[in-house]
Amino acid sequence: MAPRTTGVPGVDQARLPAPDEIAELRRVAERVAGEAAAHLRTLPAPRETGAVSTKSTPTDVVTESDRAIETLVRARLAELRPGEAVFGEEAAGDAAAARWVVDPIDGTVNYLYGLPWYAVSVAAVVDGVSVAGAVVEPVSGRVWSAGAGLGATCDGAPLAVTGETDLSLALVGTGFAYSAQRRARQAAMVATLLPRIRDLRRNGSAALELCGVAAGRADAFVEHGLGWWDWAAAALIAAEAGARVVAVSGRAGAAADRLGSEITVIATPGVADALVEVLHEAGAADV
Repeated sequence: MAPRTTGVPGVDQARLPAPDEIAELRRVAERVAGEAAAHLRTLPAPRETGAVSTKSTPTDVVTESDRAIETLVRARLAELRPGEAVFGEEAAGDAAAARWVVDPIDGTVNYLYGLPWYAVSVAAVVDGVSVAGAVVEPVSGRVWSAGAGLGATCDGAPLAVTGETDLSLALVGTGFAYSAQRRARQAAMVATLLPRIRDLRRNGSAALELCGVAAGRADAFVEHGLGWWDWAAAALIAAEAGARVVAVSGRAGAAADRLGSEITVIATPGVADALVEVLHEAGAADV
């Protein structure tokens, strides 16, 4: 393997696979996520079956479909990439040894309520660095994917972020925590942010919000407390489309002093610095 770089922060010296290997990992991610999305469409609606439970809070739901899809993804990866460790939202695993990071349903609350904004996310990682990934929307069938150094696409069409340079004209995606206490702090931050931007959007799936930045449907995305599975594929897709990855939750790097370690900030380069300044002023580090 030759030394290469990726858009995810803190990994400039990572030794990443050669382009042909990255391309193969990308194909596997697309295939497995696509098969999982197709299977998800065949499963009964959880609100009809009652196959719903909760995790960290009463609003943090998990369905039998989440577990079934992760089981399917793990089985397919074991067949296609035998011996490679998987880290998933529902069944966890050894994060340090992980070669694949999986979110079986990103946007479970949307899925529970019959809203269309949810996705299956599969990322290939090397030494914790995303090198390939796919995000597939079961309802629309859209396939978002990227490989480190190979660009990002949606249904095969190249993606590119906007050229916006004025934060006051930037459309910013966001999301809110399951904890009521953290949501209150997020609301205070948003109260400072909102008058300084064009508007906020919140669709309930961090992965799809980040794919939206990649496609130029938004200029930036900000959220606290995401899991690795939420951004592992989508942050790479955004970065390969030209977004600046300021920070991802748990790996805020140089941004941690100003914004805290649990924030994810990804933006088109022209507004990234100004956004960081406003978030700092808004108390992001204390959220």
